[in-house]
Amino acid sequence: MNPSESNKTGSHIPGETRLPPQSTTGPITWVKENLFSPWYNGILTVLAAAIIYGLLKPLYVWGIKNASFGTACGSGHDGACWAFIRDMWPVFMVGTYPHEERWRIVIVLGVVIAIGLSLAFKRVRQWKPIWVLWALTPVVIFFLIRGGSITGLTQVSTSHWGGLMLTVMFAGVGMICAFPISLCLALGRASDIPVIRAICIAYIELIRGVPLITLLFMASVVLPLFFPPEMEIDKLLRAQIGITLFFSAYLAENIRGGLQALPKGQEEAARALGMGYWQRMLLIILPQALRIVIPPMVNSFIGILKDTSLVGIVGLVDLLQVVFAATSNPKWLGRIEEAYVFVAIFYWFMCYGLSRYSQYLEKRYARG
Repeated sequence: MNPSESNKTGSHIPGETRLPPQSTTGPITWVKENLFSPWYNGILTVLAAAIIYGLLKPLYVWGIKNASFGTACGSGHDGACWAFIRDMWPVFMVGTYPHEERWRIVIVLGVVIAIGLSLAFKRVRQWKPIWVLWALTPVVIFFLIRGGSITGLTQVSTSHWGGLMLTVMFAGVGMICAFPISLCLALGRASDIPVIRAICIAYIELIRGVPLITLLFMASVVLPLFFPPEMEIDKLLRAQIGITLFFSAYLAENIRGGLQALPKGQEEAARALGMGYWQRMLLIILPQALRIVIPPMVNSFIGILKDTSLVGIVGLVDLLQVVFAATSNPKWLGRIEEAYVFVAIFYWFMCYGLSRYSQYLEKRYARG
């Protein structure tokens, strides 16, 4: 068989250079086929490009071309003054946390990065003691930031916690604490026991029927009334309880959707094998249900991250409140545009990171 015959039959001769398939096209051909074919796609492409150019040009002129990166930004300066972000960066990150104690935040950041990197290695995830370390990490981080007699460090009141540190803390603790509560609520709503099902339904519908601002006000004003007068609950803890209770109801509905999406045959097969209720749920039902609802769950986590900006209503200074408070400094008076851009970029990066991680989980746990 000669080489031409082997190419026709699809076989490959060792040492022969194989050409790419004819369907492979260059960038110019791709642009023609996808952006300008047929003719009305070409018109839409030109219109979209003109709109994007019209929107981005003023931003480019203000943020880059006429921007000032030095310390001198006069009142007549018509461009961005990025020195405001550079000088106020530490305050944006940790609020009014004492300067001499900020080394703790650096250690906490290192711990969080180490945990994130450890999740990428399969051998580390399979090491059983690592789950205990991960479970203890939030406690260690809290005592490291707060200090006190237990750690031997200077105690820093939560009134000095703020900035991006507080935003990430609210979102992270809210995600961690809301998830197990939502699991119990979803299983309770799908339970065959009428009392448990009624309690879970009442909780979910009541919480989902009010806005988060209402829960934050209740956690800040009404919750202390249920405790003795001498018992004082920290304002940060009260806001965290409100956020956790609110999003646990939404996560519960996401998980319940995953439970309903599973075929009945899954549970019937588990029953036939003699599995009990918790064995069926933990080994058969929940792993499949959680895999199905990864996108809506991550969407709820992104909602938690963005809605933490509402804690400023109850007197807490998250990233948004710290940035806006910095604009009242006489040196940086009127730099509200730079503040908006800075906050928007940070929130976008964090939300986009969660979205990409969601796509990674979907591909990793994808099954036919």
